[in-house]
Amino acid sequence: MSTVIRLARLGKKKRPFYRLVVVDSRKARDGQYIANLGYYNPFVEPFVTNLHDDEIVAWMKKGANVSATARSLLKGQGLIYRFALEKQGLAAEDVQRRLAEWRAGASERVEAKTAAAARKRTAKAAAKAAAKAKPAEAAEGAAPAESGSEAPAGES
Repeated sequence: MSTVIRLARLGKKKRPFYRLVVVDSRKARDGQYIANLGYYNPFVEPFVTNLHDDEIVAWMKKGANVSATARSLLKGQGLIYRFALEKQGLAAEDVQRRLAEWRAGASERVEAKTAAAARKRTAKAAAKAAAKAKPAEAAEGAAPAESGSEAPAGES
């Protein structure tokens, strides 16, 4: 039996909530599953994940395939890296140490990315405000100039 770690969709219409499950690859997306490995809620800011790390790595060691979407979720949490370290045969302490270093670096990268996005939004809003103000200034400046040029032309 070929097993797959993938997401099962739950939740309301247009408000999905996902459960990470181990399922026989021939079963339907929301069908019967073998094991529940956690959940993922993308509709809160920041998104919420609650994963059973040890169980996920154990299923990966047993040979369970990981779907593309589940892989990206596990990669963001560092579980793919943890599996690779354990597969190399490193001691548990070394795995934990390297994983802690990776997570510290990952949090710094996320903070830098959010700061860059905030700067970009601020710059975009400032450019939009400047673009709105420019036509208004041009309209105000053009009205007095036109009335001043019409008076001498009418007198000649």
